[in-house]
Amino acid sequence: MSDHTQVKMTEMNYGKDRPKAENPVKIEDLSLRDGHQSLFATRGRTEDMIPVAEMMDEVGFWAVETWGGATFDTMHRFLGEDPWERIRTLKRYLKKTPFSMLLRGQNLVGYRNYADDVAKAFVERAAENGMDIFRTFDALNDYRNFETVVPAIKAAGKHFQGCICYTMTEPRLGGDVYNIDYYVSKAKALEDMGADTICVKDMAGLIAPYDAYNLVKALKENVKTPIHLHSHFTSGMSSMSHLKAIEAGVDIIDTCMSPYAFRTSHAAIEPLVMTLIGTNRDIGFDIQHLAKINEVLERDVMPKYKHLLDDSKVSIIDINVLLHQTPGGMLSNLVNQLREMDALDRINDVYRELPRVRKELGQIPLVTPTSQIVGIQTVNNVLFDDENERYKMITGQVKDLCYGLYGKTAVPIDAEVQKKALKGYPRGEEPITCRPAEVLEPELEAAKEEIKDLAADLDDVIIYALYPTTGKRFLKWKYGKEPVPEEVKPRTMEDVKKEDELIKKAKAGKLVEKKSKEEVPEKGENLRTFNVFVDEDYFEVGVEEVGGTPLVSYIQQIQSQMPAGGAPMAAPQPPPARAAAPKAAAKPAPKAEAAKPAEAPKPKAADVGGTPVTAPMPGMIVKYEKKVGDAVSKGDTVVILEAMKMENALPAPTDGTIKAINFGDGDAVAKNDVLAVIE
Repeated sequence: MSDHTQVKMTEMNYGKDRPKAENPVKIEDLSLRDGHQSLFATRGRTEDMIPVAEMMDEVGFWAVETWGGATFDTMHRFLGEDPWERIRTLKRYLKKTPFSMLLRGQNLVGYRNYADDVAKAFVERAAENGMDIFRTFDALNDYRNFETVVPAIKAAGKHFQGCICYTMTEPRLGGDVYNIDYYVSKAKALEDMGADTICVKDMAGLIAPYDAYNLVKALKENVKTPIHLHSHFTSGMSSMSHLKAIEAGVDIIDTCMSPYAFRTSHAAIEPLVMTLIGTNRDIGFDIQHLAKINEVLERDVMPKYKHLLDDSKVSIIDINVLLHQTPGGMLSNLVNQLREMDALDRINDVYRELPRVRKELGQIPLVTPTSQIVGIQTVNNVLFDDENERYKMITGQVKDLCYGLYGKTAVPIDAEVQKKALKGYPRGEEPITCRPAEVLEPELEAAKEEIKDLAADLDDVIIYALYPTTGKRFLKWKYGKEPVPEEVKPRTMEDVKKEDELIKKAKAGKLVEKKSKEEVPEKGENLRTFNVFVDEDYFEVGVEEVGGTPLVSYIQQIQSQMPAGGAPMAAPQPPPARAAAPKAAAKPAPKAEAAKPAEAPKPKAADVGGTPVTAPMPGMIVKYEKKVGDAVSKGDTVVILEAMKMENALPAPTDGTIKAINFGDGDAVAKNDVLAVIE
């Protein structure tokens, strides 16, 4: 057989023209939503989806997930993009493939249950803007939270995919709570609600291959609705679980394009296509076409986001997820939160505390928003509790959970924790048993009135209704009322190239061009020396502050931190002390180079002349409950601080009067910043 003949056979067998399988597996691609949400903090921009959109439309996906989950929040908060515009834009390029979104039931795309009028309007606007499939889940698997959104989905003539959040109380499927019977009963409930498909949503990658087989087999035997499996790669099992689920008859599988796959994301589509070629479940995709899409992603898109990828671990799997069951995205958020609080050394304490908190809060599945609720409360317990008291700082969302505003938990919440959380709770100290939204007042009309001077249409109003603080800030950016911050603007490939060149220069000891002798200023008494580490190299850098602006005086590469052979060397010794140079007469700086006046420093605890209310962690000011001149009693809430999307009510540490408020709504604050002063 000639080489030419072999090539032709390869094209025929691997291309899209091979014979269609008897029962092909359908595929939903998650790259444009869950892929970048899992790998690089949902920072994927619409402009970086367009280059592959038309190519992806030709693949033959059952659906492409383009929206929902954290995208709505991240787009308006960190990217300066209108979430609604993403649907409309991508629809112009993906004309044949249905769009899918992740809808958090009555939570919509937020972190609490919203009133029925907001929920209904949100679904109607999503459908009108171009959404086709509503993958709908509730973090507690409490389907009372579907009673408003599902009729709205059906009324719009759209596809309702009902989800069962997959979780366990044992290392493998079983136990007295989450077992086969539990999942079958949930599937039957979804079928009774009119689900067009049923999705097993394994958000943490917990489902083992033989458990996947048994579960899918049981579901196929008990319901007629097509079954869809969604399983993250975090533990490393999902590729194997996919195969066993396919053997059991699963109808649809979730995957990502390979640049957006693996780690805490999902298994890649390409190996699955190759695995099933020639079988009765052959997917039928053209592997060469998939390779072309990947080439564009690797060359033109991924370099812009490599700074967001977590390269701190060599392993691409995290087997510890089987112990703490925290989804990968939430786990990386916890690590970042601890790092910002200078408490990363407590991460193992967090791992140990997390299962205990989860159990005390009703053994709830860990998926947005319950993963955040459990995760942040765990961090609070680790950092603020002592031997005499647990749950010293309880988030607002934990209080809402204990009251019943998220729904019914799988097992009862610990009575003591619930009692403590509800002490002084504004809605009452006795938890509710009704559908959560029944106790929520309508919100939409009030939101329209509050934002009427800024919102141009209902889509704008909904952004504000879901996210009052950051939503209002975004609308100011959108309509030119405030400038878009530099950190919100997109990175370009030119930016990436400049950064790469800078790193190369640093490694070569050429970070700055050497000035002529006449240009070099004399070293003054303000000269300070720093060690700068770049990968395995470090540099000695002299920095002198002149007129309020730091000036790099010199850079010298000392040596490689890691000698040949890989053995770690001793920590670098500090450079020898330099005698202070005589103070030269100050020369007026040229007008064009005049230093900007330094910003006024934030007040410190020692300078305030009263009792400070400080930030116990980095976060964002949601709102001040008190204003200057208000009298407060010890324990009264002064300010609501959002940390990792969970709200913390910060109390007055003493009786007195509010003397000063140092920030505004929406401001970012660091740990220990003085937020208010009481005298």
